[in-house]
Amino acid sequence: MTGYRTPARLFHWIVALLVLATIPVGQIMIQEGLSRSLQNGLFIFHKNVGVLILLIVLVRLAYRQFVPPPPLPSAVPDWQRRVAWVNHAALYALLVFMAVTGYVRVRAGGFPIEALDAMGAPALVPRSEPLEDWAKAAHWWGRLVLVAIISLHILAAIWHGVVRRDGVFSRIWPPVAR
Repeated sequence: MTGYRTPARLFHWIVALLVLATIPVGQIMIQEGLSRSLQNGLFIFHKNVGVLILLIVLVRLAYRQFVPPPPLPSAVPDWQRRVAWVNHAALYALLVFMAVTGYVRVRAGGFPIEALDAMGAPALVPRSEPLEDWAKAAHWWGRLVLVAIISLHILAAIWHGVVRRDGVFSRIWPPVAR
């Protein structure tokens, strides 16, 4: 098999769309001058989509254990294989990091996460201003690193799909295997 199976493709593109939606929402929701109702709606979206992203990423990581990704085309040099591995590992680690720091920031600040609260999930961290401040800073810095890693990932995908046309991009596109 040269391409990813449909579940892996769906995990990839669903997470990609959700992450690409939460990044600008996260930036907009902290701006001054927003109406309280708009700001609340953006916060609710960002928090709850963050939970969804974490769940999908964890399921995707479990799926990868049972269904490893297909090998890269033989024309891909070893250094690019290593860079791709590091990029993917960083993406997974950062997505988990962002969800965890977002969760800690919200819970340590005493705020709700509506989807988890509706399911009766208890808060796993105490209310703590120092913890909230640390998580807020970690989430902010993590966002910068995540955007950089995503940008590299997208640029590499474009390079392989449009410039090189070496089969790397077609392993994950379209979102459903043919």
